[in-house]
Amino acid sequence: MIRIGTRRSLLAMTQSGHVADLIRDRLGREVELVEITTDGDRSQAAGTPLADTPASGTGVFVSALRDALLAGEVDVAVHSLKDLPTYPQAGIALAAVPEREDPRDVVVARDGLTLGELPAGSRVGTGSPRRAAQLAALGLGLDVVGVRGNVDTRIGKVRSGEYDAVVLARAGLARIGRLDEVTETLDPLQVLPAPGQGALGIECRATDELVDALAALDDPRTRAAVEAERAVLATLEGGCSAPIGTLAEVVEGDDGDELWVRAVALSPDGAVAVRMSATGATTEAVEVGTRLAKEMLAEGADALGSEAGHDV
Repeated sequence: MIRIGTRRSLLAMTQSGHVADLIRDRLGREVELVEITTDGDRSQAAGTPLADTPASGTGVFVSALRDALLAGEVDVAVHSLKDLPTYPQAGIALAAVPEREDPRDVVVARDGLTLGELPAGSRVGTGSPRRAAQLAALGLGLDVVGVRGNVDTRIGKVRSGEYDAVVLARAGLARIGRLDEVTETLDPLQVLPAPGQGALGIECRATDELVDALAALDDPRTRAAVEAERAVLATLEGGCSAPIGTLAEVVEGDDGDELWVRAVALSPDGAVAVRMSATGATTEAVEVGTRLAKEMLAEGADALGSEAGHDV
């Protein structure tokens, strides 16, 4: 029996259930879901702003799952990959990254409106400094305000009239069957997603025999794309704290698959941005992402900084 540790939210349970199905289908193993409560879940339940929680930052929803993994309480942990820190965790292996959902952001707005159709001054909710900065950069005159809670809570604020719209990850809505709520899917030319958005990270203990077995769940194209995006993030985090968006795509080239990576670092108000792209071989994904980020730092991304916070 393989025990999968999961957060208790609907989205986390759905994601873990998807991985459980993959394990049953591809490995022929029985699976049990084990619910783990994280500091991030407790702070959301209490209504505490994410930045005020002790575990705020990239790994706010990760540490409790990893603790349970290392303690032998579970055998596998499933994360939204954008939540995983870019630095390695001793004793833990990122064993598989399954095929990615659509990584783009979406709008859920009143009256079926798009961002461009919302009147100036409309209240648009997001818990992400990355989204807030890019929305401000669009110059639509929107009032971008913070929002916490799960998908139902956020969409509920639109239905109640408290907000005119919220911006969410399309992948989360797809996984819980709520795509009918979407009024606009944002082009990455307007709003680049968070590094790893739409992808899942499957972790196990580094010494466990599951490391090799779980490799059957890995999607090479998704793995290459998210490795490039995470390399962008890791390199930029070393030199700036600006909101960061990035998206890597695998395209067919003359000599096989190629990687195309786009990234943006912005001032928190979206007034200043460094946007660049790079291409390279999928086998050199980390190198491509690192090179792109270094070029962005050289172009002034390191001067955009503030305590930008994590993308939620």
